Amino acid sequence: MPKPSWFNRLSIFAGLAFLYLPIVVLVVYSFNASRLVTVWGGFSTQWYTAAISNQSIVEGAKISFLVAAISATLATVLGSLAAIVAVRIRRFRGHHVFNGMLVAPMVMPEVVMGVSMLLMFVTLGIDRGPVTITLAHATFTMCFAAVVMQSRLVELDPSLEEAARDLGCPPFVAFMKVAVPNMLPAFVSAWLLSFTLSLDDLVISSFTTGPGASTLPMKIYSQIKFGVTPEVNAISTLILGVVVFGLVASRIVSRPSAKSSLAV
Repeated sequence: MPKPSWFNRLSIFAGLAFLYLPIVVLVVYSFNASRLVTVWGGFSTQWYTAAISNQSIVEGAKISFLVAAISATLATVLGSLAAIVAVRIRRFRGHHVFNGMLVAPMVMPEVVMGVSMLLMFVTLGIDRGPVTITLAHATFTMCFAAVVMQSRLVELDPSLEEAARDLGCPPFVAFMKVAVPNMLPAFVSAWLLSFTLSLDDLVISSFTTGPGASTLPMKIYSQIKFGVTPEVNAISTLILGVVVFGLVASRIVSRPSAKSSLAV
């Protein structure tokens, strides 16, 4: 296999620097002692203390984490059921349409989803708040959970369940006792991915929220309107830490899945 040329290496390095250098600057300046974002005034953690002491930020964080946890659970359950239908039940009318509709939210603009859900809630007369945000996030993240579960279901050897059924185990029990334990890493990965996507969302939350139900990204956006302060950098760094932890944990948990599939 030929080695990449210097141009390819330089292009990759420039692309990664363009993506991640602003994030590095944000993290560094979150420890800035000065109120001026672009002027370094020494190392300090005062803005983290200020962010944690800000009652508005704390309330937004509580709503965000609660909505993300519930919506991730709903998305994982619904996405798993959709993945089972897509992988195990291949021959039914509208199979291709079902698969297309399942992954459509991944490429659909969030503004379109937000407006459509807003119109639906208004038409049904549902008061907007944490419940509507949770339902909207579950709808949005379900497709991502379904893709994760589909990739794991495709890897599973169906002969294991067939052997269990040959030994007298009913189909549902065989699936629960054979397939589900092997799918556990995928369940965790799907939940963590859905959780991080819900925690980061701003557009859909803005359309489906109501009075007194602002999420943490919405609080940050409202503060940025009046100017960027190191407190905003500290809050963003904390969110970045949670998201990175979720992605790393998802990656670690998914490794046993690959090993087990190789063992089978």
